[in-house]
Amino acid sequence: MPNLPDVVLWSIPAFVLLTVIEVVSYRLHPDEGAAGYEAKDAATSVGMGLGSLVFDFVWKIPIVALYTALYELTPLRVPVLWWTVPLMLLAQDFFYYWSHRGHHVIRILWACHVVHHSSRKFNFTTALRQPWTSLTVWPFYVPLVAAGVHPAALAFCSSANLVYQFWIHTERIDKMPRWFEFVFNTPSHHRVHHASQGGYLDRNFGGILIVWDRLFGSFVAETVRPVYGLTKNIDTYNPLKVATHEYVSIAKDLKGARDWRERAGRVFRGPGWGPAPAAPPVAPTGTTAESASA
Repeated sequence: MPNLPDVVLWSIPAFVLLTVIEVVSYRLHPDEGAAGYEAKDAATSVGMGLGSLVFDFVWKIPIVALYTALYELTPLRVPVLWWTVPLMLLAQDFFYYWSHRGHHVIRILWACHVVHHSSRKFNFTTALRQPWTSLTVWPFYVPLVAAGVHPAALAFCSSANLVYQFWIHTERIDKMPRWFEFVFNTPSHHRVHHASQGGYLDRNFGGILIVWDRLFGSFVAETVRPVYGLTKNIDTYNPLKVATHEYVSIAKDLKGARDWRERAGRVFRGPGWGPAPAAPPVAPTGTTAESASA
């Protein structure tokens, strides 16, 4: 097994330090247009992050078993060397893009990811607002394991990707240098991703790199100031409700569905999908609607 560091664990002091600096910056130089901090919201985000550590540990048991079985079956092997690690990071970022995009456009996957978008604030604690049902992510990385990437190396790359995205959850940084904005994900790009305006919805899915969005038509530059949150916000700070509210909504929609086609759509189509309203009855030829109903 590759001996790779736990980048999330090593980054915790930096997370704490950056959050303190951001809070102090808002106190010293407030910005009336910025979302800023709110104590209950920040506490919920931190609570969701701590809860995700527990649930992720549980979900990792079957996922590691599946990845390990697949790794043992494939004849391919990618060694962990100084020059292969950047290539694995690049490949993981590519599959992260498709995982992230899939979790926005398929409702049952969105039910997991919506947690991260449920805050109306945008600050470093928002980065910690992680889902408790991340069992839906693992299928997107099967090709990497099948190609011979050791599950431990994949875990390292995924952790590095997650750590990178911490610093882009802020309004305190306006724009990075133009070359950096073109290649990498930045606070400006990620503010668009967390916005609830129509033109910003379902855009900028990249993790470390923004080039995937440019290549696959999902990139939008930040122009007007974003409004954060969901198109239909939830008014709760209860971590359990935050973690499960979309699953509850799906269950309600399934209960009221008219047929199996609608049930499938409620689960596997987009989060905003609904069946077309039933057409009014057509009156027979030569009669009026009034006479037909008389």
